[in-house]
Amino acid sequence: MPETSLAQVLRSRGLRMTPQRQLVLDAVRRLGHATPEQVHALVQQAADSVNITTVYRSLELLEQLGLVTHTHLSHGAPTYHPAEDHQHVHLVCRSCGAVADADPELLRPVAERLHTERGFQVDIAHIALFGRCADCEADQ
Repeated sequence: MPETSLAQVLRSRGLRMTPQRQLVLDAVRRLGHATPEQVHALVQQAADSVNITTVYRSLELLEQLGLVTHTHLSHGAPTYHPAEDHQHVHLVCRSCGAVADADPELLRPVAERLHTERGFQVDIAHIALFGRCADCEADQ
């Protein structure tokens, strides 16, 4: 899916384009999976006057606009990634913290069973599975 122009989306909603918003979106796209603090660190390399509050507000707006999405990969801050990325399940290594993507079809049978048996609709794109990655397993 092509990257959506932030300026186009903002204009269509009657909102103003700011360099800070573009920097935050660019940082999320560059980092892939990133916390607001990681986004802030990258944004500050280009514009050291941008504070963490601006990053949080920009991420919130970008999510409302459908350009980024978040998930919770731990007990800490949410992790943001571009919404144009394909839906995926997050695989989080408890040892090294690496995050990998897995095809959501892997969990489709579980989601369907929960829906059939309990009427529960699973949001597969917000699922994070925790374990140990292949590299950490090999180091054991």
